Amino acid sequence: MRRRTFFGSAFAGLGALAAARPPEVKPGDIPLRIFGKTGVKLTVIGQAGGRFPLLAGKEEGVALVRRAYELGVNYFDNAHGYWDGRSEEVYGEALAPVRKKVFLTTKSTRRTRQEAEAELHLSLRRLKTDYVDLWQIHAVSEMDEVDKIFAPGGAIEAFEAAKKAGKCRFIGFTGHRDPHVHLAMLRAYDRYDTILMPLHAADPAYLSFEKLVLPVAVERGLGIQGMKNFANARLLATLSARDCLSYVLSLPIHCTAIGCTTLGQLEDDIRVAQRFQALAAAQMDALRARAAKLKGPGLEDWKRNIEKA
Repeated sequence: MRRRTFFGSAFAGLGALAAARPPEVKPGDIPLRIFGKTGVKLTVIGQAGGRFPLLAGKEEGVALVRRAYELGVNYFDNAHGYWDGRSEEVYGEALAPVRKKVFLTTKSTRRTRQEAEAELHLSLRRLKTDYVDLWQIHAVSEMDEVDKIFAPGGAIEAFEAAKKAGKCRFIGFTGHRDPHVHLAMLRAYDRYDTILMPLHAADPAYLSFEKLVLPVAVERGLGIQGMKNFANARLLATLSARDCLSYVLSLPIHCTAIGCTTLGQLEDDIRVAQRFQALAAAQMDALRARAAKLKGPGLEDWKRNIEKA
């Protein structure tokens, strides 16, 4: 399923007139939250660079990122490997003029110090900056990766050195395959600033990050980022975009990365954020119950399949 191409599902309940002429998106008014122990104020939604390969070209990406900034988004998520480096190049072109006004992140999948440091050097060049606000150990999926990261000469040495040298302000890690691997990362190290994990209404029903990892991240005071809010659009078969985003933003998180690929998607999500009101416990339970009908590896194919015989 493709994510909505304009504003449709999020405002379907407002009637035909509103569907044809959505309310104008005005700059600002996106709620801010303090990003855990970092103390930085971030907009609750941010632009993610992971879906930029779906764009027609880099120029389209630059226009999209500049529009996000114009509308008040200050949190921009990226990774070294997205679009073979072109996603970082889009950010470099779009955000270099306003670098001091945005919170810029990138990530590395390398597990040794030497390889991770080489990636950071290239990432900074692509991003046209001498530092990132947040550098993250990316996509930790298996227990043996945890061992490699913390072995002598492992990636954690690169991250600590980069923070000490001012090449990044904060460090954290990400993953989406198995919450138990996230817990192993948390047991291995107590000086992370942030964490990123998939969070959405169907997650509690299958190999849940919300149930297993989120409480630990809250207890640690980490800056907590969500992702996969729409489960790669598959949740839109049963929930609206407003439902999906409202659910995630009602969790004890600080921000969530949105993989917009059109101006319509971007403006739609910003409308939802601008009008966000936290859901009550009963409303959250109702959304979980509806989403649970889709639970499992068919919906979340990025997670470990624990249903195989």
